[in-house]
Amino acid sequence: MQHQAGNISKTGRSATIPIRFNLNGQKVEIAVDPTERLLDTLRYRLNLPGTKEGCGEGECGACSVIIDGLPANSCLVPTFQVRNRIVRTIESIPASSLQPMLETGATQCGACTPGVVVTANWIKENSGVLASHSMRALMAGNLCRCTGYDGIIDGLEKWLGRDGGRS
Repeated sequence: MQHQAGNISKTGRSATIPIRFNLNGQKVEIAVDPTERLLDTLRYRLNLPGTKEGCGEGECGACSVIIDGLPANSCLVPTFQVRNRIVRTIESIPASSLQPMLETGATQCGACTPGVVVTANWIKENSGVLASHSMRALMAGNLCRCTGYDGIIDGLEKWLGRDGGRS
């Protein structure tokens, strides 16, 4: 994915900021307005609609992505801040790996599901964090409007290869 470099404003200052970053394993070069949110860049400029907008205030986690290995709310991140960073979205997670989440009803209406799956996948890939945090605490940044938290935790337990039991 390659996009044009930044524009120059009447004041001679760049009206956009050219950046490069790695998105789901591919290099991206794009010029962005300094106020553009990563959520909007992903959805509307880079055609990755899997990342959803929920509250737009960093409260619900529907827009969760992984930046340099850590979960982040893309609605709160100006795109220029991912310059030279690695960004992963829901599109980077193979659908074939999600069977445990599907079997437990962890995926419901779809509003929060991408963010839930991104965070759950992060926990799966960084399961050492479970030594110091409960699954519920780690998933606390992802709100489910369908109140399906038990199914989410059951799905994560199953995804991790554990036998049920709610934590």
